Amino acid sequence: MKITIALLQMAASGNDQAANLAKGEEFCRRARGMGADIALFPEMWNIGYTSFVPDTNGMEDNIWKAPVLWSQASQPTASPDLEQARIRWQAQAIKRDASFVQHFQALARELQMAILLTYLEQWPAAPRNSVSLIDRRGELLMTYAKVHTCDFAAMEAACTPGEDFSVCTLETEHGSLQVGTMICYDREFPESARILMLKGAEVILVPNACEMEANRLGQLRARAYENMVGIALANSAAPDANGHSVAYDPIGFDENGSRNTLVIEAGGSEGIYLATFDLNMLRVYRERETWGNAFRKPQCYDLLTSLTVEPPFVRVNIHGERYDHIRR
Repeated sequence: MKITIALLQMAASGNDQAANLAKGEEFCRRARGMGADIALFPEMWNIGYTSFVPDTNGMEDNIWKAPVLWSQASQPTASPDLEQARIRWQAQAIKRDASFVQHFQALARELQMAILLTYLEQWPAAPRNSVSLIDRRGELLMTYAKVHTCDFAAMEAACTPGEDFSVCTLETEHGSLQVGTMICYDREFPESARILMLKGAEVILVPNACEMEANRLGQLRARAYENMVGIALANSAAPDANGHSVAYDPIGFDENGSRNTLVIEAGGSEGIYLATFDLNMLRVYRERETWGNAFRKPQCYDLLTSLTVEPPFVRVNIHGERYDHIRR
């Protein structure tokens, strides 16, 4: 049983939702023609992960950037213009039953291909950075909202964080698999992938919109290896990000010894990159090896759920107040 995931490495047309819809459809059609079972979008595709804060000196969210001494920050002055920009940005959020989402449900049904679609989701109080998994029949199986929002940046601080991680059964023409999702900054916390593994995920799909460099790539490889899951990430292409969409399988060892778990890594430019996972091999490996949930000792991990943050990890939010992760 082999599953092929198309990493749709694209640069968005700004926040032009009609243009992004058309481009997303074109890439999905091409992906299906290449044999993909699942098409994976970059993060927040409907508005192209565009910020409402001016980009100054080449640094996104520069006005709200983290100070050198996070814990000694003073409150920045928020201008009326910036507040209006935030309101306009949040107004671009769409509902799960919006025509944008329904369009890709119809497309999935036509192509007989699952689609993992990303968008700014309308939500009470503030929108969510969300992804919906649409199966090949056009049914919306699950919607996940980014838990680890980048609260050091104004744009994601203007979002409502998700509260849980989701796994569901996806039926493909080759058989079923357990799919989990996390979004961009989520992958920088080992707990995200670990919880998805504990919930039964065999493959984790990751929409992304930031620089994928050596450290983040190595981090993602480790998430696959230590949890014995396949991981596929679709990043925005240059100039929105740096591309390097990537996939890793977890099979670190075979009859020949240590092996390279890299399935595919893209360059920086736009394109469709196919990552194929052999689910039979993955499942056999998970049944025999020692990682994942085999020899964990959760009775020793109480500190992982502590709500206390001590120096040097005390931080402030974009308003210069001590960051309260309970409220977020």
